[in-house]
Amino acid sequence: MGHDIYGLNKAREEIAYARFSMGNRNALLLYNLLDSLKFYAGVSGSGKFSTFSLQQIERAMNDYKKFFKTGDSPSESDCTSWDQKQILKFIQSCLATAQKEESVEVYFG
Repeated sequence: MGHDIYGLNKAREEIAYARFSMGNRNALLLYNLLDSLKFYAGVSGSGKFSTFSLQQIERAMNDYKKFFKTGDSPSESDCTSWDQKQILKFIQSCLATAQKEESVEVYFG
C-alpha cells in the first residue's frame, strides 16, 4: 500500500510521478498543494483521475513556494528532503505540461 501519484499529458503519457509509503505524512502535503484532499484515501489514493488547469497548477507552485519559503525559481538544490524534492519535481513537470497543453491530468493511486 502507498500513494502513487502520476501526472499525465493529453496523450496520457506519464510526465510526473511521486511515491509515498502509506504512513508518510508528506503525501498529504502534495494532496493539499493540489487542493485534492478528496482523492486521499488514507493508505493510498482513491484510484481516481482529476484534470487540473494551468491556473490550478500555478496555484500549487505558488503555494509550494510559500510553504517552503523559496524564491521565485525553486530548485532541487533548495530541497532539504527527498519528499520535498519529489514534490517540487512533480509540480514543476505538471506545470511545464500545463503551460504547453493548458491542463494536466493527475491519477491518485
